[in-house]
Amino acid sequence: MELNTVQAADGARTGRKRVGRGIGSGFGKTCGRGHKGQKSRAGGFHKVGFEGGQMPLQRRLPKRGFKSMTRARNFEVRLSEIARLPVDEIDLATLMQANLVSQHALSAKVVLSGELNRKVILKGIGVTAGARAAIEAVGGSIAD
Repeated sequence: MELNTVQAADGARTGRKRVGRGIGSGFGKTCGRGHKGQKSRAGGFHKVGFEGGQMPLQRRLPKRGFKSMTRARNFEVRLSEIARLPVDEIDLATLMQANLVSQHALSAKVVLSGELNRKVILKGIGVTAGARAAIEAVGGSIAD
C-alpha cells in the first residue's frame, strides 16, 4: 500500500446536499424543510432548552444542593503543628502569626494527627473529639 492509493472507506464521504435544484433531485421547492413552521423559515433558531413557551425542563425541576462561600476560609490544624508552637494560649490570631492558617481565615479546627506532650489552652478554636481527648489527657483545656 502506498500513500497515493489510500482512500476513504465506501460511504464515509458523501456528496453535499444540493437543495432547490428541481423536483427530480428530491430536495426541490421546499428544499427538505417541509411546510411552514419555525424550522422551515430562515433564521428559525431558538434558545437551547426552549420548549415553545412551555416551562422548560431546567425550570420545572427543583433546585438542589448548596455550595458554601466560606468553606475555603475554614482550616484544619494538626496536633503536631500545635505542639511546635512556642506559646501556651492559642487562638486564631496566634495561628495566623505562625502561618498555620491563612490571614483570611474565618475559623480553625484542631484534628487528631500527631502527638501533644505539653499543656495548651485553646480559645475560640474548634476541636474534634479525638483531639479534645488528647489535649485534656496532657492537662490542656479548651475555652469556647
